[in-house]
Amino acid sequence: PLAPTNNHNSLSTFLSHASRTNLDPSSTVYIGTHYEYTAILSLSRLCFTLYRVGGKSDYGIDLLGFWSPVPGATTPLKVLVQCKVTKTVKPNFIRELEGAFIGAPPGWRSKGVIGALVAEKTATKGVRDAIGRSKWPMVYVVCSREGVVSQMLWNQKAVEEGGLEGLGVGSR
Repeated sequence: PLAPTNNHNSLSTFLSHASRTNLDPSSTVYIGTHYEYTAILSLSRLCFTLYRVGGKSDYGIDLLGFWSPVPGATTPLKVLVQCKVTKTVKPNFIRELEGAFIGAPPGWRSKGVIGALVAEKTATKGVRDAIGRSKWPMVYVVCSREGVVSQMLWNQKAVEEGGLEGLGVGSR
């Protein structure tokens, strides 16, 4: 899939573009795009390689790429990502992410694909329950606007299909 714009492809080029075009930093476009690039940078420290692809008719997919959660694994997992900023995260966002699997681009419609919801807010009980019930492999990541990852959880389907058996998350 192609990037949604030729004007920027990283946080630094986006900030330059926003400055050149006088994009309002309080606009939803600025906030959302900035958050997507922040998520890309933050998740790269957790062995994600992501690219911004969101745009019209994207089925809610903001980022696509790969995740290598197990060091030395021969094949990384494919991942499709939805980013949610400035919103209270509700269980319906998990249903939206399930819909993203249906509309995933070629190559992201088979086993070995994990959906990730990246949001500012900690997962509520309703969100955790929705992830647990989902038939799709899913990961939930809390990432602040400053890029601090403070929570990461996944469902049993991600363990089964993503090879996450025995993998745990701790804090530093």
